[in-house]
Amino acid sequence: MALLEVSDLHVEFSVQGGSVQAVRGASFSVNEGETLAIVGESGCGKTVSVQSVMGLIQTPPGRITRGTAKLRGQDILGGQAADGREIRGTDIAMIFQDPMSSLNPTMTVGAQIAEPLIVHRGYSHRQAMRRAQELLEMTLIPDAASRIKEYPFEFSGGMLQRSMIAMAIACEPSVLIADEPTTALDVTIQSQILDLLVDLQRTNNMAIILITHDLGVVARMANDVAVMYAGEVVERGAVDDIFYRSAHPYTVGLKSAMPTNRRGAVQKLTPIEGAPPDLFDAPPGCGYYTRCPYAMEVCEATPPIVFDVDRAHQSRCWLHHKDCPQQVTQIYRP
Repeated sequence: MALLEVSDLHVEFSVQGGSVQAVRGASFSVNEGETLAIVGESGCGKTVSVQSVMGLIQTPPGRITRGTAKLRGQDILGGQAADGREIRGTDIAMIFQDPMSSLNPTMTVGAQIAEPLIVHRGYSHRQAMRRAQELLEMTLIPDAASRIKEYPFEFSGGMLQRSMIAMAIACEPSVLIADEPTTALDVTIQSQILDLLVDLQRTNNMAIILITHDLGVVARMANDVAVMYAGEVVERGAVDDIFYRSAHPYTVGLKSAMPTNRRGAVQKLTPIEGAPPDLFDAPPGCGYYTRCPYAMEVCEATPPIVFDVDRAHQSRCWLHHKDCPQQVTQIYRP
C-alpha cells in the first residue's frame, strides 16, 4: 500500500463569472522512502494539487469538489483533517518555492524553525531552540548557534533554502513536498540541496514529492514520475519509463525541448507550439488536442481514458486504444 495516495482530485477556484478548473481528476501516489516527481509547465496544477491535500488553498475561492487523499490508508480530505491542521507540519511538510517570501521577516530563523516543535510536539522554548540549532547543523549551515538568532535577510539564498528544509523536517514528517527547491540557486548550491534531500530521505526514510520543471533533477532524484498538463496527470510511470519509453505526446514534447550533453545527439531544441487551454472554459476532450501533432477527431470532444501501457506505466491518450489507426510504436521512440 502506498504511503500517500491521491485519487481523482478535482480543485476549482470561483472567480467573477465562473470557476477555474485548476485540477481535473489528478491521481498519483508515493511510497515510503521513495521520490515521486510531478512535472509539467507552469499553471498545469502541480502546486495546487499538493497544497489542496495539505489544506493550504484559501477557501473560498478555492475548493476541493471531488477526490480522495489517503495517508497510510486513512482519508485526510474528510472529517477533522479537512483543513490540514492535523497533518500539516507533522505527517506532511512542504518546502516552498521562494523561501524569502515564505519566511517571516520579523522573526529570527531559529524562532521560525522552533515554532512547529512548540505547536506540534509540545517542546518548551528552550528545547525547541536547541533542536532548531541541531537542525541547522544537520542542513550544513555553519555556525548554527549564532545563525539561529539572525533574521532571513541576513541569510544567502542557499542558506534560506536550507533553513526551509530544517523547518520542514523539524517534526520528522513521513512525506516531504519540495516545490521547486532549487529555483534561483546557482548550480553548485542546487547540487548541495539535492544531495541534502537525498541524505535526509535515507536517514528518515521519508517519501518525497518533488515538484519541478527541471527534467535533469527528475532523472537524478525520482523513482516515479507524474506528468501533468491542463490540470490532469497525462502520464505516470517509473522514471525510466518516462524518459526512455514515453507514452504521451506531451511527454515526448517536453523531452524534445530539453537540452542534452550526450555526444552525437541532435542539439536543435523543438518547442511545443501553441498555448495551454483556458481552464476557465476547459475543453471537452483532450486538453492537449490543439497542440498535439498526432491529434485525431476523437480527441477533440471525448476525454481520453487512462490506458495501461505496461504494468506500472499509464498514459491518458487515445493513441493507445486498440482500434487506433496509427501505429503507436512508430510514434514514440526513446
